[in-house]
Amino acid sequence: MHEQNRRSWNAVTSVHNRHKNDQSGFLAGGGSTLFPDELELLGDLSGRRLVHLQCNCGQDTLSLSRLAGRVVGVDISDDAIAFARQLSRDSGLSAEFVRSDLFDWFDETEERFDVAFSSYGTIGWLCDLNRWAGGVAEVLVPGGQLVLLEFHPLAWSLQRDGLTGDSYFLRDPIHEKSGVNDYVGEALAPSGYQQGNQDWQNPETAYSFQWTVGDIVTSVARAGLVVETLREYEYANGCEIFDGMKLIEGRRYTVPDSMASVPLMLGLRARLP
Repeated sequence: MHEQNRRSWNAVTSVHNRHKNDQSGFLAGGGSTLFPDELELLGDLSGRRLVHLQCNCGQDTLSLSRLAGRVVGVDISDDAIAFARQLSRDSGLSAEFVRSDLFDWFDETEERFDVAFSSYGTIGWLCDLNRWAGGVAEVLVPGGQLVLLEFHPLAWSLQRDGLTGDSYFLRDPIHEKSGVNDYVGEALAPSGYQQGNQDWQNPETAYSFQWTVGDIVTSVARAGLVVETLREYEYANGCEIFDGMKLIEGRRYTVPDSMASVPLMLGLRARLP
């Protein structure tokens, strides 16, 4: 399933980036794709070694490279990593990018980091959350931190008319027959947005996994990490999760006025003793 996801992400990479104008110029000029929420969870990164897990095309990774001592991005998609490496060259921002299934990289790397960072639509593509958390613990130095900012698993149960989406407690893999979709809108293109191909359809299917808040916290605890912060947010950064959401200040979306406020993002910070 991970390999099929790799094919689906390869197919969509160029489509996503066609929406974003002059990304290298934006980054070279001091622009950042990061939101305040991940910066708050990460804290001071000066001199620290950071690995960005499932880094996709590297825009956030390169934004982080200005703040940390050393940054490595890891992603399963060949095309995403190729794009990230070119973006690094074109922007003049330095980061190392590794093309690997995350579980393989955990097994193979001998590097150790002060911070492992993962954000926005990441762990839902992984088939084994315990293996993920255990791998994170293995690549951290003592005292190192995991910082996860993810869409709240409850968000996938929502539609415009309320709790009519997927079951929160789905246990089987979800076969995404239309593959990874073209989700990039204006809020995810701070360098400038263009329409791109609105009729594009992904020829490669994909598989996703529903992990509850309990699953996430339990996997982290089992790996020996101590949870220091667990936050829920009433908005989603950059992503209109379902039709009809309300765009608010800061490139964020929240539920429409007709719907009760519910958590749309989850933030977690944990430390390896």
